[in-house]
Amino acid sequence: MTDDLVLVDQHCHGVVAGDLDRERFAGLLTESSISTNSFDSMLGLAVRRWCAPQLGLPAHCSVDDYLQRRAEWGWRRVSSRLLGAAGVRSWLVDTGLSTPDTPLTEPADFADIAGGEAFEVLRLESVAERVAADEVNVADFLDFVENEIRDAIEAGVVGLKSVVAYRTGLELPAEPPTDVEVAAAASAWLRWGGGRLDDPILLAWLVHLGARLSAELHVPLQLHTGFGDDDVRLHRADPALLGDFLHATKSTGATIALLHTWPFHRHAGYLAHVFPHVLVDVGLAVPYVGDRAGAVLAELLELAPFGSVCFSSDGYGLPELHYLGATLWRRALGRLIDEWIADDVMTAADGERLAVNFAAGNCCRAYGLTVPA
Repeated sequence: MTDDLVLVDQHCHGVVAGDLDRERFAGLLTESSISTNSFDSMLGLAVRRWCAPQLGLPAHCSVDDYLQRRAEWGWRRVSSRLLGAAGVRSWLVDTGLSTPDTPLTEPADFADIAGGEAFEVLRLESVAERVAADEVNVADFLDFVENEIRDAIEAGVVGLKSVVAYRTGLELPAEPPTDVEVAAAASAWLRWGGGRLDDPILLAWLVHLGARLSAELHVPLQLHTGFGDDDVRLHRADPALLGDFLHATKSTGATIALLHTWPFHRHAGYLAHVFPHVLVDVGLAVPYVGDRAGAVLAELLELAPFGSVCFSSDGYGLPELHYLGATLWRRALGRLIDEWIADDVMTAADGERLAVNFAAGNCCRAYGLTVPA
């Protein structure tokens, strides 16, 4: 039932625009900043099992054989093959992670390589940091940030995103800071030259601004939750901490998308259950947990309303992550629905309808995209 599902990826990043040696490839197979044997993991096993055949190699081939084939083909051919085989029609690409050291493909090039379409998701912290870098004065800073976000949405951005979980955590206030508080915080931050935005008052203002624009301009606001690299403090990335913020925004018209969520995916499912404006996924977790993806997805669906669940891969840097995010998610969903049908939990017609909505329909309706036929 799920083998031919066309997916819409709610959240991902570009791929590295260049060839990778063994060390850099291994570094992108882990969320750790310290070099590890990342091939010896559920993700490493999944690469050898599922990605190798896409590159013309036997399943479970050696790491050396896999990396040699990757080097022979080059990054663009490998990316085209894996992204094209993922069965994703539309990709929503967060453009906030590309750096001079790790240049990632922009949405237009990504779409060309993948053979689909790509839309930009704008990272709020990147906008604020970019405006601050222009040595703007305090009086203009707040207006310039909001205007740049509005201009980007008018130009085609389909979603906003915040990484406040990485900066100060998800325990956001129910109400935005006052104008006096924000002006004072902005003055202090700009006086020190801006840089990485980690001021709790400015971050609270920025996320509340994103929620306000989400309601006004009908673009979802994505929030990173759950695990990520070692810059996040996991206990501060629990989406349950968003209770006050979600309660305050539930009737505003905003749409809040909780990304990744593991190991708090049950918490996220509860939040989607009690707050109808919440979307949830288990994006980043799927390739990393490998064959356990079905268990994670089933736990999310214990409470999450079926209309609130979206697919995402959170693929970053390596096209293997985009491909595995799609392949393992599709496989996990298929097994789960087949089990439910066999146990008379639902009919086959129910299963087909839910699969299409999880794969693309829920996401397309939230982001104003066309649902695949």
